[in-house]
Amino acid sequence: MRSSRSTYAIPCALCLALLTPLLLLAKTFVKPVAHPAGTYPAHDSHTDDKVAIAADPYDTGEKAKVFSMDFPQHGFLPVFFVVTNDGDRPISIANMEITLMTRNHSKLTPTSSEDIYRRLSNPQANTHPTPFPIPHKKVKGTVSQKDMDEIESAQFAARAVEPHTTQSGFLFFDVGGISEPLADANLDVTGVADANGKELLFFEISMQKYLSAQSKQ
Repeated sequence: MRSSRSTYAIPCALCLALLTPLLLLAKTFVKPVAHPAGTYPAHDSHTDDKVAIAADPYDTGEKAKVFSMDFPQHGFLPVFFVVTNDGDRPISIANMEITLMTRNHSKLTPTSSEDIYRRLSNPQANTHPTPFPIPHKKVKGTVSQKDMDEIESAQFAARAVEPHTTQSGFLFFDVGGISEPLADANLDVTGVADANGKELLFFEISMQKYLSAQSKQ
């Protein structure tokens, strides 16, 4: 009997050792693959400058599964932000400014990592129920290092876009208390400059185009 137990214990231990790294890896945030900005429903392309910018809201339960945290439950709207430079010279986005203009004229700017930490670590701030059920864990009174790493790796952080490349990342907007924040809203982008430092015309991305495309699916 002793040898029989040992025979079963060894393979079980090996399986556990092999599965543990895989389980940990499965929980690691992986940023979605970015497609050229012009392929997203909500985008604005400057043909002469060969620059396009897109915004893809993660406002459904299925899309939000990319995160381990339930951002909508805490009043945040994640938006996948994509910038494509099809030109032959780099563009600068170091001074880029982004504003989500809602139909009731609220001007929302992307929330900083520090402000996201404060909201997630404050249980009393969780006053806005998520519009869709997501089987994520709830943060209670603290933000783990893993959660911080996820937020940092998810956020859009590029300062420039090299020729014939695309940069992407998430913007998080505080939409707590705003009903239907995307309806008739525009995402305005300024401060994009060419290689000579000349600012390009502003980009205006209609979020209604995204909603219209979603309704047809």
